[in-house]
Amino acid sequence: MALKIALTDILACPVCKGKLKYDKASAQLICLVDRLAYPIRENIPVLIADEAKLLSADEVEQWRS
Repeated sequence: MALKIALTDILACPVCKGKLKYDKASAQLICLVDRLAYPIRENIPVLIADEAKLLSADEVEQWRS
């Protein structure tokens, strides 16, 4: 079972409180403002800044386009 899309409408980045984008392929929630990717483990978003992966400029540009 995948993360429900409706859930992504109410989730926010814990750092900037901004909107997150759902990347189903890599099971991550993406914050373009902070350039962070939060993992989703066993269909549970892990919204802990220390657990997030820093995205490269190229990865952020890919999401913006």
